[in-house]
Amino acid sequence: MKPTIVILAAGLGTRMKSSIAKALHPLAGQPLIRHVLNAAFGTDPEQVVLVLGHQADKVRNAIADSRVRIVLQAEQLGTGHAVQQAVEAISSSPGPIMILCADTPLLTTNTLKEVLALHEKSRAAVTLLTTAMPDPFGYGRVVRGKSGVMRVVEEKDATAAQRKIQEVNAGIYCFEAKFLLSSLALLGKNNAQGEYYLPDTIALARKKKRSVAALLCSDPDEVMGVNSRYDLSRAEAVMRQRTNRRWMLEGVTMLDPGTVFVGSEASLGRDVVLYPNVRIEGRTKIGDTCVIYPGTRIVDSVIASHVTVKDCSVIEESNVASRAIIGPFAHLRPGAMIEEAAHIGNFVEIKKSTIGKGSKANHLAYIGDATVGADVNIGAGVITCNYDGFQKFQTVIGDGVFVGSDSQLVAPVTIGRGALIAAGATITRDVPAEALGISRPPQEIREGFASRRRKMKQKKR
Repeated sequence: MKPTIVILAAGLGTRMKSSIAKALHPLAGQPLIRHVLNAAFGTDPEQVVLVLGHQADKVRNAIADSRVRIVLQAEQLGTGHAVQQAVEAISSSPGPIMILCADTPLLTTNTLKEVLALHEKSRAAVTLLTTAMPDPFGYGRVVRGKSGVMRVVEEKDATAAQRKIQEVNAGIYCFEAKFLLSSLALLGKNNAQGEYYLPDTIALARKKKRSVAALLCSDPDEVMGVNSRYDLSRAEAVMRQRTNRRWMLEGVTMLDPGTVFVGSEASLGRDVVLYPNVRIEGRTKIGDTCVIYPGTRIVDSVIASHVTVKDCSVIEESNVASRAIIGPFAHLRPGAMIEEAAHIGNFVEIKKSTIGKGSKANHLAYIGDATVGADVNIGAGVITCNYDGFQKFQTVIGDGVFVGSDSQLVAPVTIGRGALIAAGATITRDVPAEALGISRPPQEIREGFASRRRKMKQKKR
């Protein structure tokens, strides 16, 4: 039967020392809770119930597109108390009930499926996930007897001998629904923290002579809880290593994987080459045979095949067509559309503009709110003056236009097909096709002026 999954996400996360709820802290570009939800939905559950408390509205908003049922834990009195809040939501569940924590983002769907399979095979009242740690401080110890798992003892309640146990509770359980619902009412809080501990259900199962199964997870990192900023950094390193390994096995070259970040929602084509210190964030898609040079950051953008992005460029919410060349030191702001074989060079900024096929802006230009046709040349120092302090206006540049260096195109303005804009021009009116647009004062030559000026300087000395 399909499981019902309950995810506990009500905690404040005191050790994070943050004004942000722990479940919302980002990991690989997504909130911690997202990673746990992804693992949970991979099991094809009957339903997912999310127990919220601290900053419930913010957490709810962060997962608004997920198919979850939300219940509230107004007062945080332990894991057992949190599950008690979900009783109404899970009371009619036909299958097993799995309990997860929102602060275990490295958990995988495959491990959850293994827990479910063991639970079904063993017919246990409860099956828990455990792991072995050389330094288990802070984790509940798994106490075993001749007949298997007897109970879980929390750190603050453990004896000196129990603290030496290296097998720890990962905080992930699978319950027989009937047993869980009956046991929740029997939980007490006679412990060091004065809380209702969900692991106490294990001892209750043994008292009822019910079996308790345990799956030992061979990778302690997978069940690592994120309780501090240090834990978050460790989880980020593990997630990065996992992600980068997966992409390299899919045909991506990373020259220094330890410095490359690829977000969990990004996708990369084959024969992509990522140089050191590259960040691929959000839902970015990069096509085959692209080369991304050092120091580049690409966010929520689509990069077609055979694109080169040179050093230290930033691309945000933009589209780049095949065979385009971007950078170095280029900035594509949201809404930039770079068409096939276009070149955007060093210190060029494109904002909410289309740059046509084969067009070039190779240095020191700003193109904002513009439509640039095919085979256009944008000289150094050119800007579209798109903002008058109140409104944004459009610039339209036709195919084959040559815009000379240091020109200003004051929008709204249209430059016709094949027109020529002289260097240094300030264009405030439309320029017809094949015309020359020029606005500069006539050049004046004063013969001998430089010699006279030098003589004046010498007299003053």
